[in-house]
Amino acid sequence: MSAAPHLRVVRGNPDDVELAAVTAVVVGLATAGGPVENAPRRSAWSDKSRQVRRPLPHGPGAWRTSGLPY
Repeated sequence: MSAAPHLRVVRGNPDDVELAAVTAVVVGLATAGGPVENAPRRSAWSDKSRQVRRPLPHGPGAWRTSGLPY
């Protein structure tokens, strides 16, 4: 095999397990692709989670906070 190596150890004396770990990380990063794009934000008008009622407050003074808008 006359192909040039893709990885080169510059310093130290790694064993086979350490080289395999480094190779796995490099291959994993190379095949991972680009950065993940965030999903577009939903409009407040079309967001269904706003229609779900929040849990009722409990404890002393709960009757005061139950009438306040969230």
